Amino acid sequence: MAADSYTLLDHGNGQKLEQFGPHTLIRPCGQALWNKTSSEDLWKKADASFSRQGKLHWEKKKKLPSTWTITVNNLQFKIQPTDFGHLGIFPEHIPFWKWMQDIITKEKRDFSLLNLFAYSGGASLSAAKVGASVVHVDSSKGMNCWAKENAALNNLENAPIRYITDDAVKFLIKEKKRGRSYDGIILDPPSFGRGAKGEVFKIETAIIPLLSLCRELLSEQAQFLFFSCHTPGFTPQVMQNLLSPLFSEKSGSIDCGEMLIPHANPLPSGVFARWQKNI
Repeated sequence: MAADSYTLLDHGNGQKLEQFGPHTLIRPCGQALWNKTSSEDLWKKADASFSRQGKLHWEKKKKLPSTWTITVNNLQFKIQPTDFGHLGIFPEHIPFWKWMQDIITKEKRDFSLLNLFAYSGGASLSAAKVGASVVHVDSSKGMNCWAKENAALNNLENAPIRYITDDAVKFLIKEKKRGRSYDGIILDPPSFGRGAKGEVFKIETAIIPLLSLCRELLSEQAQFLFFSCHTPGFTPQVMQNLLSPLFSEKSGSIDCGEMLIPHANPLPSGVFARWQKNI
């Protein structure tokens, strides 16, 4: 792995040790119930660790810049430790960016992608880099600004990406009324969130209407819908049961599984389900 990229170094005892470019960080990892495999010396060299004990906070062991840049999937990303322990990229999504790019490239036509709960733009930039037109939707104005910064880092500031700050469900309803459709849709909904105007999102009650709207917005030439989730209780079978009824009359295949961060012992980090027209 390149020194300026991302590497999962170790995990265990409820934590994960990650390298983001030149800096190593420790973050909580509830599913890592097993013992660490690397020496404690490696863990002690970490630049900072995130703690959920008491008030959420970073414990910095060394001087750490407020932001820095790493390269992933031939794209540059701004890394910034946040108050919630996030850093601006979800490593478990990285393999799916390449999968999506391969589909878009093989289509050899104008391809429209809708990216919901789009965060800092990893999927949006990956799609735009191979020629797709992207609608990037997130309820956080700050995250959309972060995504634009990432676009500028990659000379994609003039790429056909529309950044929209809106509640995902409300946006989908408006798109349906406008008669819009997309060749691919990606969504990574949170367990709980608030929309641009304070709308409450609870995945347990919102997910079926959300997925149904996404299905209605797929074009006749649509190639995929990709749905990822980090909510406890959402297993691959739950994801299969959610997606299957929506695509029972549409050709293609559905596959589901755990998202894994590459390592000698891969680290599970959420689940995914995807419908793909051509396997």
